[in-house]
Amino acid sequence: MTVKSNLLRTVRVTELKRIYMPSGCVKHAAKRSDPGITEFGEVYFSEIKPGDIKAWKLHRRVTLNLVVPVGDARFVFFDELNCEFREEIIGESNYSRLTIPFGIWFGFQGLGKSVSLIMSLANEEHNPAELSRRPVAGIPFNWKD
Repeated sequence: MTVKSNLLRTVRVTELKRIYMPSGCVKHAAKRSDPGITEFGEVYFSEIKPGDIKAWKLHRRVTLNLVVPVGDARFVFFDELNCEFREEIIGESNYSRLTIPFGIWFGFQGLGKSVSLIMSLANEEHNPAELSRRPVAGIPFNWKD
């Protein structure tokens, strides 16, 4: 994937560590010293069913760090000024953390055959006034590809 937009280049993908144990994996998510982890506001979890889409939202102040410890999800980022998209798939198949700075439209889609779990670590507590939303059809992206 070629990303031309400087805005979309600010989305960071950080490979995360998995420690394999006979009784089950330990999966790292974030440490205070990690790049992209600036402040702590809250952590919450979202579930998404296979094929379902949660889009679109844009934070005006909040930086998000997203990890998919269960399942896989496709994240799509949109630079409205340059009409450019960027896609990243993370989860069990590519265990990584996405750092999404404020000012970027994004949405995500559940992949695979079972529910995916997305962990969001935000630098501020949730405040609906700092968030903008659009319906899935509000940004022209083909989620079927």
